[in-house]
Amino acid sequence: MTALLRYQGALLLRSQRWLAPLIAYAALVAVGIRPGDPVADSLGLVAAGLVPAAAWLVRICVSVEPDAARACTAAAAGPVRVHAAALLTASTGALLAGAAAAAVALLTGDRSGTDPGRAALAGALAVAACALTGAAVGALCSRPLVRRRGHGILAATLGSLLALILAVSPARGAVSALVTAGRSGPVPPPLTALAGALLLAAAAGAAACLAAARRT
Repeated sequence: MTALLRYQGALLLRSQRWLAPLIAYAALVAVGIRPGDPVADSLGLVAAGLVPAAAWLVRICVSVEPDAARACTAAAAGPVRVHAAALLTASTGALLAGAAAAAVALLTGDRSGTDPGRAALAGALAVAACALTGAAVGALCSRPLVRRRGHGILAATLGSLLALILAVSPARGAVSALVTAGRSGPVPPPLTALAGALLLAAAAGAAACLAAARRT
């Protein structure tokens, strides 16, 4: 799996298609975070913006390899492992981007009345929950489950929006916990939201990998 992850990472970097979602995410962070804002609010924005960014990265990773090359890779390593490597590569990229943005929020935000260590832990867990939720959306809205590009983009956009507004969404739970608690007291680590995001990402990833195996 390590070799597959390196291969998928090299494909993604060489394609330069990762620039669009990361630039869009960086622009959101730059515009949305102002020095002196409550650190919990800034972390909430960082985490929320990661949902569409992660979904976008997943769509790029699972489609960046040409069909002929993908068939060869799947024949050599197995379609499930190849697709799982693409999903893991995109999720890792989203987590790294979220970690960098969370560091900016912690450095520039107003931490008065807030334990910095507790805020950092809560922010890290919220970033992870939102990245995994976005990855799940991307996995369900990309090939092989959704073959047409236009349909996939529309589904990923709507899915990312629903992930941010539905009360049952782990991403919504993580962001709400940060913002609400940041205004009323200590920031609690959103452990429940992270657990839900892990289950959602695992289920979506498994469905996508099984579909990839059936189509091979």
